[in-house]
Amino acid sequence: MDTPFDNLIKKDDTTFPRGVYDPFPHFKIKTGSLQSGYEAIFSQLQKADENGCSVILFEGYNGVDWRQIESNINTIAKESGYNIEWFNINSCLLPNIEIEDRVKKFLGGDDPIWGTHFPMGLELFMDPEKIGSLRKKAAANKNKTNGELFIIYGCGSSIIDLSQFVVYFDIPKDRIQEIARNENLSNIGSKKKKGFGYFYKRSYFIDWPAQNRIKKNLLPDIDLLVDFSQNEKPTFISGKNFRKTLHLLSETPFRVRPWFYPGPWGGKFMQGHMGLDPNQPNFAWSFEMIAPENGITLKSGDNILEFSFDFIMYQENKRVLGENVARRFQYEWPIRMDYLDTINGGHLSTQCHPRPKFMIENFGETYTQDETYYISVAKEDAKVFLGIKKGVDKEKFKSELLKSENKGTEVKIDDFVNSVNVKPHDLILIPNGTVHCSGEGNLVLEISATPYIFTFKIYDYLRRDLNGNLRKLNIERAFENIREERDSTFINNNYLPNPKLINNGKDWEDYELYNREESFYNINRLEFYSECHLDTEGKGLLINLVEGKAARITAPNGYETTLNLYETMIIPAAAGRVKINNIENSISKIVYTFVRESALNRGLNNPYS
Repeated sequence: MDTPFDNLIKKDDTTFPRGVYDPFPHFKIKTGSLQSGYEAIFSQLQKADENGCSVILFEGYNGVDWRQIESNINTIAKESGYNIEWFNINSCLLPNIEIEDRVKKFLGGDDPIWGTHFPMGLELFMDPEKIGSLRKKAAANKNKTNGELFIIYGCGSSIIDLSQFVVYFDIPKDRIQEIARNENLSNIGSKKKKGFGYFYKRSYFIDWPAQNRIKKNLLPDIDLLVDFSQNEKPTFISGKNFRKTLHLLSETPFRVRPWFYPGPWGGKFMQGHMGLDPNQPNFAWSFEMIAPENGITLKSGDNILEFSFDFIMYQENKRVLGENVARRFQYEWPIRMDYLDTINGGHLSTQCHPRPKFMIENFGETYTQDETYYISVAKEDAKVFLGIKKGVDKEKFKSELLKSENKGTEVKIDDFVNSVNVKPHDLILIPNGTVHCSGEGNLVLEISATPYIFTFKIYDYLRRDLNGNLRKLNIERAFENIREERDSTFINNNYLPNPKLINNGKDWEDYELYNREESFYNINRLEFYSECHLDTEGKGLLINLVEGKAARITAPNGYETTLNLYETMIIPAAAGRVKINNIENSISKIVYTFVRESALNRGLNNPYS
């Protein structure tokens, strides 16, 4: 059912029109309503007080401005004749030097990607004696009279398990990173700001895992869920209605809110098509669905509330993933989608990803970063670099790269790395250990395993990042993982697949694009003119409209939503069989991916492969 490729871009195209892509998707809630503002939050505290709850807990993610919250609530409380005693959990933290010593072994030195996940909670950051004293103080405050409150606040405050009313302040990961990049945020317990690279690495391996354990354990007891991204007027939902909404979402197709970021190789297509900030130099990445960093946005009336994706996984992982997949991945969504835009930009850095054994032994991850490139848009002469050229001397290649890193000399990467010409709807397979990068002139939909920071760059064209610093390379570690047998001949025979028709109907066809034993996920493409169906068959699907204007998705529960061109959507396992209607008469194509059942029976990423 294929059609001529009509979305090739000409070499001299410099600007790109606005498409129908929605960068701010939201889910309209059906239970309860959203409220906003500090006055409304304080009103909820008053109601709690009237019901005998005088010990209040303010828990939340690092990045929340607790001083702003305290100041605003205090002003309103005084006007209402209330007296609030505040206790900052930071006063219970151990000295910074002790915290750094406890997490040091999980951070792996100065390398920006070297570390392993912290397996414990924030209680290891706390002074036990001070926590003990705080517990006694909290217990003594349980009998305060009406009009008096004792509020414990800050990251890790839920270590005190004597609270009577729980308010959780959430904040999106992109907002956290924006604050940190502006040097207004340090890691938990740190007094000094050590730069964004250190902040992100420690957050990824230490702070975020520890905070996520708090979030998971606290979720059933949250009384108010507050979105602090709009810090001047935060929006909230009751915990009861929030949990009901999570349940509804677990059987309804939905989009997470994507976020976008410029880069030294970034292009211009997304900037136009997706309606992104024209004042930015470019946009390199669209984080469409990278579970640890995306949020879901709710809407009620004029109010918007965003919460982190992991909340739905902590409550509904079996309904979202499917029972069998949840048994293996627990609370992780294991497949990601993101865009890489090099149109009128530059080549990505030449790189590879760790082999499974290396990933397990050095990073403590349970599976590695296998990738695929789905070519969404391409210039007429676009290409992808993939594998080492046949006959290349690996040691000479390494020597040239090290010389470049040490002396700033150019490397003619085409002399060493194989390249393939690409066009829209090509799928390029990039298993771990394969040298690769997208060349200039592509909008790549990257469909990959979720671990997403473990990239060993070997050459970056002597470019500097947006802050003017040379980007960190990992040549030695890359060459421990590069599979040199993957030369041009091997690539052409194995990693440039042809679609295989697996099912069809009146005016639709379903093609298998990717089904390989070394990976745990499949990639298929559904091509249709009018109406078709897609059945989850008990496993969560991640889908993207790669051709066509838009499609209307209808779930068995009656909820309807629209998927526009280049948008990504989750269809939870519990949604079952959804109906898909094309909104125009020309062909539309949806790429969808899922965890293969057979992969679960044998484990993932054989460590010795």
